[in-house]
Amino acid sequence: MKFSRLISVWFIAMMLAACGGAEQEETAADAAEEAATDEIAVTDAELEGNPFLDEWDTPYGVPPFAAIADDHFMPAIKKGVLELRAEIDVIANSAEAPTFENTIVALELAGDLLDKVSYTFGNITNTETNDTLRELESEIWPMLTREYDAIVMNDALWQRIKAVYDQRDSLGLDEQDTRLLELRHRAFVRAGAALPPDVKQRISDINAEISGLTTKYAQNLLLETKGFTLELKTDEEIAGLSDDFKGAIWDEEKEAWVVGLNRSSFESFMTQSENRELREKLFNGYRLRASAGERDNGPLAIQIAQLRAERAELMGYESHAHYILEYNMAKTPQGAEDFLLRVWRPGLERAKEERAEMQAMIGDEVTFAAHDWWHYSEKVRKAKFDIDENEIKPYFELENALAGAFEMATRLFGVTFEEVDVEGWNPVVVSFDVKDAEGNHLGLFMTDMYARDSKRGGAWMSSYRGTSNIDGNSIRPLVTNNLNLPTPPEGEPTLMRFSDVETLFHEFGHGLHGIMTKIDYPMFSGVDGPRDYTEFPAQILEHWVSQPEMLEMYARHYETGEVIPDDLVERLLAAGNHNQGFATTEYIAASLLDLSWHMLSSEEAAKITDARTFEKQVLAKYGLIDEIEPRYRSQYFSHIFAGGYSAGYYAYLWSEILDADGFAAFKQAENIWDPEIAARLKKWVYEAGGLREADELYRNFRGQDPSIEPLLEGRGFAVEETSGT
Repeated sequence: MKFSRLISVWFIAMMLAACGGAEQEETAADAAEEAATDEIAVTDAELEGNPFLDEWDTPYGVPPFAAIADDHFMPAIKKGVLELRAEIDVIANSAEAPTFENTIVALELAGDLLDKVSYTFGNITNTETNDTLRELESEIWPMLTREYDAIVMNDALWQRIKAVYDQRDSLGLDEQDTRLLELRHRAFVRAGAALPPDVKQRISDINAEISGLTTKYAQNLLLETKGFTLELKTDEEIAGLSDDFKGAIWDEEKEAWVVGLNRSSFESFMTQSENRELREKLFNGYRLRASAGERDNGPLAIQIAQLRAERAELMGYESHAHYILEYNMAKTPQGAEDFLLRVWRPGLERAKEERAEMQAMIGDEVTFAAHDWWHYSEKVRKAKFDIDENEIKPYFELENALAGAFEMATRLFGVTFEEVDVEGWNPVVVSFDVKDAEGNHLGLFMTDMYARDSKRGGAWMSSYRGTSNIDGNSIRPLVTNNLNLPTPPEGEPTLMRFSDVETLFHEFGHGLHGIMTKIDYPMFSGVDGPRDYTEFPAQILEHWVSQPEMLEMYARHYETGEVIPDDLVERLLAAGNHNQGFATTEYIAASLLDLSWHMLSSEEAAKITDARTFEKQVLAKYGLIDEIEPRYRSQYFSHIFAGGYSAGYYAYLWSEILDADGFAAFKQAENIWDPEIAARLKKWVYEAGGLREADELYRNFRGQDPSIEPLLEGRGFAVEETSGT
């Protein structure tokens, strides 16, 4: 497989990895040599019977999950590292003059075994983790971080890449070859390959330390999230809860209804519960996670921000945000902030109106508070639009919603989905063979929709195998979609909130981006591009969820099969922008917090001693009202402190410019299945990966630059409200 996947694994390490290494005093060259020769060894006895060393004779080449034990991972990782080192040594020290084939393509082909093991390990620790696997993360991810640093700091290898890049105009490369060379050169430069040896060494030390801190942050958050529950046993405690929700949270062993901090369960309880005291207790459990005691993530957030600021300055950037955004569509932190504020101002004003409306509903005896927002927002929605979640959910059953997503993809792009019998990592996994319009296999799509203690929270797309087509050796992807829906009682249907359906379509968009790719090189195939672009292929599909033509296809009552009534659809659509002030404000507050952490200079970062104090100062500066918390506070903002979104959480809203403007093309055509527009979307977005810069890909699809007006109008904000910004 491909060296570029080790880079991706390194980003997973930044999200999941464990303890960091001690600072080293030798030169970067010495460090690279040490990483390549010391400490890692594995015997034949340790590898005996290891399934990762076998060719997997399984349907579609999926990992043989039942045969893989926890103690298989480390020996296979070590074997993979040693094989990769040998391959890198051959490339870097070749006596032949550097060429595109013997250097750039060779790097794409290096690391096959390590890729195979690390991607399985990364996915399993996301979905089926345990104490043993958490300990392994503490060793494996820092190890792979050091391997990545050893490769990009290898001067002999860098000189060969540079030599090929310097003669790029005379090599006769095609578009994909040219893009691979450009991105490989860029990746090495941005990793520090061209810097002096002492600076390289300090960057390597920082990377190792960040790897440890981000791992500890992620594991603290997981343990804190899983460690908080409300056990409900009385009628007073379950007042207001729907029957299907009570069924999903009933714990037979505890003989109680148990609510945790899974976001779907959290929001359902906060919306439905009539018990204000318990709503406040759950709300505080959610927002105060990892903010005290031995699992306090505040000090870790400060350290991570400080190290990132120092590293950015060593690389010649004003801040970490300047480094991250260099190749994003926003270009600069100021560009991202200006954009956010343009939407923040009308959003905050709308939120204040929503607060006043709910206070008026409550009356003067009780002062409206943050933990009341979900509950009374739903009451206002019911009063204004004669609609509530319990009326809607019977029409949004999981299997029907997924079938609707498949039908949408068939009509737009000609791809089809057929359920197949494939062993998954958990019995709830369901798999589908995906084919193009000509019947050719595109990939395997695997779904894991339910929450459990061994699985991290949220929703995401991932893959067990990427795509490659080098020298005609076609390898198609194994793509997964993960949600965290409450598991219904046995024999009962999985009924979804409307927001859950939108999430399903969103992650499905990421899945299509990974499955439909026609890029030959792993480095920029599939889900590729800057953060403020890669959400676009997911978010645009959310627009189809509520279209009447789509609702007729999948929104059917789970008992009667009746299509959702027209009057209910009208009320649902009329309520589409209900609570938009809150949704906009909590999201942008988190985005501004992210930028503020990462726009710090190293000198500014060094002065921060308390994460909550810094956070409160930032949010006060922008005028956030007390009744709204940022969607993520610093202690549980895993997107930026244990994931790949540092200085990039704004990307979801930026991508909304693209998805709102992009879907406007279908609306203007008065056909949500318009074949010409769908063909451009397919070619320049879902199939194109990172073939070109993001703004060019978008223009090729849309025929113009995106406009912010559809975004503002879609959120119910008048365009003139933002004049002068």
